[in-house]
Amino acid sequence: MPDETTEAPYRRITADIRRRITEGELLPGDRVPSTRKLAEQWGVALATATKALTELRLEGYVETRPRAGTVVAPRRRAAPEPPAAHRRPDEAGEADLTRERVVRAAVEIADTEGLAALSMRGVAARLGVAAMSPYRHVGGKGRLVSLMADAAYGELGYPDPPPPGWRARLELGARTLWRLHRRHPWLAHVSPLTRPLVLPNVLVHGEWLLAALEDQGLDAVTRMDVQLLVFTHVQGVAVTLEREAQAEAATGKTDDEWMDTQRSALGALAASGRYPSFARTLGALENGEYDLDLDALFDLGLTALLDGLAPRMERAARR
Repeated sequence: MPDETTEAPYRRITADIRRRITEGELLPGDRVPSTRKLAEQWGVALATATKALTELRLEGYVETRPRAGTVVAPRRRAAPEPPAAHRRPDEAGEADLTRERVVRAAVEIADTEGLAALSMRGVAARLGVAAMSPYRHVGGKGRLVSLMADAAYGELGYPDPPPPGWRARLELGARTLWRLHRRHPWLAHVSPLTRPLVLPNVLVHGEWLLAALEDQGLDAVTRMDVQLLVFTHVQGVAVTLEREAQAEAATGKTDDEWMDTQRSALGALAASGRYPSFARTLGALENGEYDLDLDALFDLGLTALLDGLAPRMERAARR
C-alpha cells in the first residue's frame, strides 16, 4: 500500500508512476493504470487521479491514445512544461479557456477512460484550471455531455451527390455511424432511444437516413421506424465497446485473459450433455475457440437488416 505522507495525494501517485517508468518497470507503449484504477488503489477521488495523469502528461512521461488509454510515452520526449501544480490557475490556461477546449478535453477523457470516469473536476484537472472554471463555459455535466455528443457526431458527414439507391444510402449511413461509435464508444451510452438527443449534428445522420427512404413509397411512420432501426443496430453492437473497456479496467484482464479463466467451466458445461447444440458448435470451432469480432458482427447484422428490408421496399415501390 502507498505510504501515508503529508505530500499532496496526486503528487504521490505521480512520483510512483514516474519512478516505475524511469526504473524500466513500465516501458514505452505500456498502459499505465486508468484513473479509476488509480482512484481505487490510492483511495482518492477520480479528479485527483486525473490530475496525477495530467501532471505526467505535461512532463512528457505518458501520452493518451484513443481506446488504448494512457500509455508510457516514447523515450524521446519534448522538454517538459512547468507542472500545473506550480502555476496559478490563470497561468495554467484560465485566460484562453473556451467552450471548445472544455468539450475537447472531456471527449479525450471519455474516449480513453470511459464516460463513467468523466467529471467536471476531472476536466478542470486535465486543463490545469480551477475546478469551477469549466462550469462557466458549459453549465453542468449534463450540458457538457450533450455538447460532447454533438461534437462527436459532427466529425463525419456525407457525400453530395449521394450514392444511388436506398440500400447504398442506408448502408453508408449505418457505416458512418459505426465509425463514429468505434471512435467514441461512450456515444452508445449517452441517451436511450426513447429519449433521443435533440442536437444538430445528430439530426444530420437522421436526415441522411430519412432522405434515403423518402421516395420509396413508405409511409412516414415506417420511414421513422427504419431510420431508428439503423441507429438501434449501431448502438446495440457499439454498447459492447464501452463495457469491454470498463470490464478490463475493473478486472485488469483483457478479454482473452478473462476467457482463459472460463475455459474449464465452458468445457464442463459442454461435456454435461445438457446443451448438445452448444457442445457441437464448440466442437466445430477451430481449437474450440470463438473470436468475437465486433466489426464482423456489425457487418452481419447490417446485411441481415438490409436484406430484410428489401422485400418491403419492393412492395412499397409497386404500390
